[in-house]
Formats: sequence, structure tokens, C-alpha cells
Amino acid sequence: MHKEITYSPSYTIVPTYECFNRCSYCNFRVHIGQGNLLTLEQAEKKLDQLRHNQVSEILILSGEFHPHSANRKVWFERIYDLCLLVLEKGYLPHTNVGPLTKREMEQLKQVNISLGLMLEQVAESLESGVHRYSPSKKVNLRLEQLNLAGKLKIPFTTGLLFGIGEDQISWWKSLEEIAKVWQKWGHIQEVILQPHSPEPFQQSPFELKNMPYLVKRAREILPDEVTIQIPPNLITNPQILLECLDMGARDLGGIGPIDEVNPTYSHVSLNELTDLLDSAGWKLKPRLPIYERFYDWLPESLRRSALWRSSIEKTDLNFKPFS
Repeated sequence: MHKEITYSPSYTIVPTYECFNRCSYCNFRVHIGQGNLLTLEQAEKKLDQLRHNQVSEILILSGEFHPHSANRKVWFERIYDLCLLVLEKGYLPHTNVGPLTKREMEQLKQVNISLGLMLEQVAESLESGVHRYSPSKKVNLRLEQLNLAGKLKIPFTTGLLFGIGEDQISWWKSLEEIAKVWQKWGHIQEVILQPHSPEPFQQSPFELKNMPYLVKRAREILPDEVTIQIPPNLITNPQILLECLDMGARDLGGIGPIDEVNPTYSHVSLNELTDLLDSAGWKLKPRLPIYERFYDWLPESLRRSALWRSSIEKTDLNFKPFS
């Protein structure tokens, strides 16, 4: 019998690429003032083009705005309205837009199936290194966000980034911090283990051959209820990808037409990925951006949306995500 590996049929909408952080490794951001705020009309046009792909998750991924920016209110309202639009179109929004206030998080809980924020690493030395000009990447601030999401009972995804100047001690400490947060609140669905992947012609400081051992140790440190997620387009060696699954990774994250954070690392086709996994005894299965055990945490309208979308994937034999 084949073992199961999941993924989320996903499409990403970016409200803006502008970001007040200046992480030295970022492939995503543009400078403040050099980007536009996505209009609802533009977003609706993108969503309407998805009708024949039957994705379930719309990832709303944005550059981060300074908490005291004069434009933050408009930025946040656009994100909220985009979530409403996504729901109206029959999809499930999952938002990852940086640290939020308690009030902002409470508001997004009403229109999101789940939220996310990368912890990246807890090595404080990075605050004088790659995060020197990135105020919202401070370790304490990111951990506060994870705890706030738990306090508000929001299903949550977080993750770690490897190869940005940290050492192995930081790897294990970061995983232990996530485990502590989960023990307190029980809200973390997944932890993404993501190798830093610069432009293809650049040498990554993180060696992919370390990934299987990293997954093995993560599985030992994290609670069993927390799923380990790995990005198949960034683990470019098929054998290493399969070894990661053998070590305990059980999810491949959102797969869609483009990886907005790593645009030069395109996703392998689902047919190729299915064949690779099948040859090693794995069955690829689509999932929603919320795990079923968290349905009772949702406002009633969102719970109905999740149940409806789940029924479609279970009964529609013609369900064909991006290929």
C-alpha cells in the first residue's frame, strides 16, 4: 500500500511587492514607492482565470509594511478585501503578510482559513547580519506573533529558512522554540523546512545533502501533530527529496504555476511529481490549507466554506489542479 504525501493546490496573489525590510537574500521585494497596490478588479480577473484549474488555496502574500506607515491602513484594508473576494469566488484564503497587531490578526481570522509567518531562524546574530535592515525580522517579534496566533486560536503555518548565516545550533534551537509554542497553544499545523535558494547561477551556502538529516532531527524535536513540509521545487535532487520523505516529511506545501518568493525555481509538473513519488511508494494527495481537526476553531461561515471545498475534492472525479 502506498504511503500518503499531501500538497495544497494553490495560487498566489500579491497585494504588493513593496517591503520596508531589506533582507540581503530576498528575491521578492521591491523598494518602497516602486510598486503598486493590487486593485480588487485586477485580483478578480486573476481569480476568474482559475476556474478550470480548481485550486483550493489562494495564498495572499505581501511585502511587509512598517507598523507606523501612513499607508498601512490602506494596505491592510486591501488585504482584508482580497480575502473577502477570494471567499466570494469559492476559494480558501491563507494570508502571510508579516507581523500583525492583535486587532489586525483578529480581523483576518474572520476571513481566513489559516494564517502564516516564517520564523526563519532564532539566531540573534542575524539581526546584525542578513536582517540588519529588517526590523520585523527580530526574533522576539516573530515568536510573539506565533504565540499571539495561538492565543487567538488561529490555525497557523510557520517555517525555517536555512543557509542565511545561521549555524546548526540555531537549527535545533529554532525547532525547539516552535515546539514550545505548540505545546502551549496547539495551533501550528505545519513547519516548512526551506533551503535558501538564491538565483540559479549563485552558490547556495546551504548544502541540499543536509536536508534528510535536518528532516530527521526536526521530526524528533517537533510534536507528532505538527506536519513537516518541504518545497519540492527547491530540493532539486529527486533522490534527496525522496530521502526527506523517508525521514518524516509529509507535505509538499502549495503547488501552483509560480513560486513568487523563488520565481526562478519553477514547480515540477504534477504528473512528473506523481510519477516520481509513485515509483517510491508514495501517493500524492491534495489537501486544504486547514487541517480538519481545526474546523471547530473557524467562524461558522468559514467552517461551511471549508466543508464545502473538502466535499468537492472528495467527490469530484474531474478535480484537476495545476499540472
